[in-house]
Amino acid sequence: MTSLPTRQRPVTVRMFAQRFSSTPRGARLARRLALHQLDVWGVPYDSGLSETAGLLVAELAANAVTHGRVPGRDCELALLYSPGLHLRIDVSDTRGERRPVPAPPDPLGEGGRGLLLVGALASRWGVLDRVPVGKTVRAELDLKG
Repeated sequence: MTSLPTRQRPVTVRMFAQRFSSTPRGARLARRLALHQLDVWGVPYDSGLSETAGLLVAELAANAVTHGRVPGRDCELALLYSPGLHLRIDVSDTRGERRPVPAPPDPLGEGGRGLLLVGALASRWGVLDRVPVGKTVRAELDLKG
């Protein structure tokens, strides 16, 4: 007697992408849009996943508008969400030659801790080339046990 294969529930992958201005206001908007979109997808505001994603988007977007800004060029936020499995956050800018490098922060400095935060919160993160120009900084969260 042969057994029938177990039916697996299909995974619905949700995608979202939006451009935002390369300004501090644009970075704040990127964070708000990400949290709103996650809420629409069933990840409530103030949940652990929402708060972690908000921190990651805030840091990546702030870095993009601070270090990756090219006047007249926008940045982009992209989310890829597989409920219960995975969340990918991509923030892209047009300054491909300026790559983020995690380094120990100056203990007396005001900045330099953002990538340490990203490394601590994300399951993994990295920098990808963006075609035709620029870079994408990606942070991923594994959501299954």
